[in-house]
Amino acid sequence: MSHWRDDLLGLFGEIAWQARRSAGAIGRAIDRDPIQIVGYRGYGTAERALVLGRVLQDERVRAPNPAQSRWRNLVASLQRLESDPLPFARVRARAAHADARDHEILADEEGFLRHWLPASTPFSPPGWHAVALALADPPNGASVRATAQVLTPATTATFGVVSDMDDTVLQSEVTSFLRAARMVLLENALTRLPFPGVAAFYRALERGATGAEANPIFYVSSSPWNLYDVIDGFLSAQKIPTGPLLLRDWDFGRLNERHARHKGTVIREIFDTYPALPFLLVGDSGQEDPEIYTELVREHPERVRAVYIRNVAPNAERTERIQRLAREVADAGSTLVLADDTLAAATHAALHGWIASDALDEIGGEKREDEGVTGTKTDAPGVDTTRTPTVVVDPDITSKDVT
Repeated sequence: MSHWRDDLLGLFGEIAWQARRSAGAIGRAIDRDPIQIVGYRGYGTAERALVLGRVLQDERVRAPNPAQSRWRNLVASLQRLESDPLPFARVRARAAHADARDHEILADEEGFLRHWLPASTPFSPPGWHAVALALADPPNGASVRATAQVLTPATTATFGVVSDMDDTVLQSEVTSFLRAARMVLLENALTRLPFPGVAAFYRALERGATGAEANPIFYVSSSPWNLYDVIDGFLSAQKIPTGPLLLRDWDFGRLNERHARHKGTVIREIFDTYPALPFLLVGDSGQEDPEIYTELVREHPERVRAVYIRNVAPNAERTERIQRLAREVADAGSTLVLADDTLAAATHAALHGWIASDALDEIGGEKREDEGVTGTKTDAPGVDTTRTPTVVVDPDITSKDVT
């Protein structure tokens, strides 16, 4: 498959990194912008938690507005991409426990924080836990603080979900560089669009068959950390369940880490963290999700209940390739569903008892609203309404059952 997007963005990233390397120290010396810590959402267990964040200059990006002009969106996008990190910053991290103690985290050369924080007191009860972050040596003595959130899955969870973002949840047009660039640069968190019905489907997955399972959803994407606030704001605006959001550093030192390597590494770490939890894997056909997920099924044949792939590149050659992968997945003991829309994947999940069957009405209704069919919402641009056959390789269920 073509890696044109990674290669082109990599070239831009290298140029930007070299320019920033030359100018960053000067910029920080004249203190153009104050330093901030941005806390990201991580995950963990009762014994430890993955703390994620970044130390960088505050570019004062404005809060999004659905009526905001594309020029304002472009300015905000460029501010995000231009933000200067504080390399090798020392940050104190403390869990929100009464007897918790400080742990020092050293940022990398791009200001990123990634540290498994041991728990002096267990991270319990299950749910979201706050970790306080404070810059150890703030410029000018000013206090620089933030909070990172970490998720400890509920004991009621019967499975986890690992989901891609671009062209799986969020319409991104990543199969076209110009259309993808237009969406990233000219839209904001409140004007970006989900695929029809996806929010209701993910809420059903989180609730599970009983409605009270609280199944965790992990969002793993090759989008850059610079877009964290956009994706986070999009999930909130669309009422899509909150979960750990695991993005990618596009800077020079990591340009050789392609989409497949990044995503595979992140998902394997999630699997290792929760060895008793089975998973559903959700992605799209535009990049390498089917190949990545098939490899994970081979490695963990008993852990992957199903692979759901949104068909965003409906050409015969790609479909045939995914059909071959579906047979490999079936041989390994799981199922791959290549679907043209959300409802087909949701129907398969309901037939297997992973979501409540009555959730299909909500998902179908939201899908029609998102498509503009009911008049409740405007038409969703960028959605290919040409239906393609749903491909299911499942000995218990036929494609006819889910279309």
